[in-house]
Amino acid sequence: VLTDADLNYVGSITIDRDLLEAADILPYEKVQVVNNNNGARFETYVIEGESGSGEICLNGAAARLGQPGDILIILAYAQVEEGKVKDHKPQVVHVDEKNRPIGGTVLVMGSGTN
Repeated sequence: VLTDADLNYVGSITIDRDLLEAADILPYEKVQVVNNNNGARFETYVIEGESGSGEICLNGAAARLGQPGDILIILAYAQVEEGKVKDHKPQVVHVDEKNRPIGGTVLVMGSGTN
C-alpha cells in the first residue's frame, strides 16, 4: 500500500528495509511498479527505507502516478540460465494494510498456487 508520494525528491521508490530483505531486492535495484488503482506502470530504482516503518513512497516524477492508499505491485526481475528456469522459484511477499509481511510465500512457476 502506497504510504506517501514526495514530488520534491529526485526519482525512485522508497521501500521499508524489511520488505526489501523479504523480497530479496537491493537498494538501487531497478523495479517495475504497477498501480492497481489507476493502471499506471513505470520503472524506477529502489531506495532503502527505515526498517519496520512500512514505508512505500513514490518520489520525484513517479509521485504523480499514485496517491497514498493505492495498492501497488512491485516487481524485480532476474535473468536465469535456460537450464535452470524449471528450478527457479520467484520470491513473492504479500503484505497487510500496514505493509507488514504476511505469509510470505514462494510460488512455483506456472502453477498459480502457493
